[in-house]
Amino acid sequence: MEDDTTGQGGQTPESLLPYEDWTETALRQVMLRALLHVAAHGLPGDHHFYLTFRTDYPGVSLPARLKAQYPQEMTIVLQHQFWDLVVDEAEDVMTVGLSFGGVPCTLRIPIAAISGFADPHVRYGLSFRVGIPAPSPAPEPEPTPEPAGEPDAGAQAPAPQVVSLEAFRRRSPPKES
Repeated sequence: MEDDTTGQGGQTPESLLPYEDWTETALRQVMLRALLHVAAHGLPGDHHFYLTFRTDYPGVSLPARLKAQYPQEMTIVLQHQFWDLVVDEAEDVMTVGLSFGGVPCTLRIPIAAISGFADPHVRYGLSFRVGIPAPSPAPEPEPTPEPAGEPDAGAQAPAPQVVSLEAFRRRSPPKES
């Protein structure tokens, strides 16, 4: 008897568990541990990091000239000349000081904006999916009430108004403590 571990005639069934997401989260933790170690102890030996991130990701903060030069993606190198590396796990963001063309600046990079991490000294690298969150839709403006009075003979009929049914729903009585 042949063992059909794929279940569907040779095809792998679709997983109902998010293994890929869990794996990516775990690999991001490896990168975070490395960044936290360097923030606390500095870079050991010849280790150095290449970090690639989406510059168009919400929350990324960098000088306008760099944003213009790198409108979607940028790679920075943490090796000899960087300072004030801080990884804030609660905010899920890192900040680091770097110089570009001799001009010092501080970059703020959400961890979710990072698409690549590499330590070339040991030939170690990771790639991450970066989903740019969709902007929140702008709230619709509230309609302004029309002044009461007689309508003009040439005026058009008012557009139908949408009425929220929330005002007519039954409310449960407040619970007593």
